[in-house]
Amino acid sequence: MVINSNNVAEKSAKNLLTSTRELSSSLNRLSSGSKLSKPSDNAAGLAVTSRFESQFRRLNSSFENIANAMSFTQTQDGYLKTINTALRRMGELSLLAQSTTLSNADRNLYDREFQQLKDFLQGAKSKQFNGVDLFSSNNIELTIDSSNRALEIPSGDLSSNEDEKGNRKVFAFSDDNYIDKNTEKPIDANLGTLKKAKEALSFISQAVSEIAIARSQIGAIQNRLDFANTQLTSTKENLSAAMSRIKDVDVAHEATQYARYQILVQSGTSMLAQANAMPKTVLQLLA
Repeated sequence: MVINSNNVAEKSAKNLLTSTRELSSSLNRLSSGSKLSKPSDNAAGLAVTSRFESQFRRLNSSFENIANAMSFTQTQDGYLKTINTALRRMGELSLLAQSTTLSNADRNLYDREFQQLKDFLQGAKSKQFNGVDLFSSNNIELTIDSSNRALEIPSGDLSSNEDEKGNRKVFAFSDDNYIDKNTEKPIDANLGTLKKAKEALSFISQAVSEIAIARSQIGAIQNRLDFANTQLTSTKENLSAAMSRIKDVDVAHEATQYARYQILVQSGTSMLAQANAMPKTVLQLLA
């Protein structure tokens, strides 16, 4: 029997320290809901989840970009829909002005409304969405996923006299002129005479076709955005599930571990007290 050394107490203290450390870690995991309470818990898992979390946040930003782009194209289509309605009315006025029972003075009465509608069309080319031109010669580049993959949204240039393939446009929103498809010379559209009324109707008919093509292009972009949004939603769900498997704590399992370590700490504390009392038996020999 010895007094200076108490190996039993030291081993008990060591076991108690281990149990206390595990109890603290278990309590931390239960309170935080994460298995990665510190880097040493799973160093590789921490690195993976850090990358996942960064990608997850970028995905959320992509959703915002897509939503903004959808609003942009919807605003574009809203203007084009109104323009199309105005063009239909202009076509009606052009046809009414072609009646041979009308004088040029009567045609001028129709032309007043025609010119007002034409002014409305001229103003459409300068409309903006949050400071960005709705109809310009510059396409809009949109980042739609976390890998910086970009999607170009055609701006639908209403000021150009040519389409993207270089074909001459019959209807151009520039300088208050319409373009004669035969001479390619600008002609001021009006209903002042029977000849002018016939020319205007021809231009308006082609303009309706061009607006329809522009709206169909917007519809295609909107479908693309919908598919991109659906894919991002699926990616986000799978990414969230992957992070959960690595990071999230299994509460049922961890609660069992917590109860185990709690019992070990309590019993270790009791056993350490008994181990510390063992040297007292030496006093019986010295009595």
